[in-house]
Amino acid sequence: MTAEESLSKAEELLGRLESARAKLEETDDPDQAVEVLQELAELAKEIEAELQRARRAAEADGPDG
Repeated sequence: MTAEESLSKAEELLGRLESARAKLEETDDPDQAVEVLQELAELAKEIEAELQRARRAAEADGPDG
């Protein structure tokens, strides 16, 4: 996967994270809040992984890309 592909995937995941965050703000149900928090944690991990992939891909390409 290229750095651009990883960054694009991270942006997609960030959109999902924002959507889940909005869901969390709208709920008063503690059980649903816990589920959304778990989803947020998982999405954050996935975003971090994509950013790490992008960094490694960019470093592999060298400074001239």
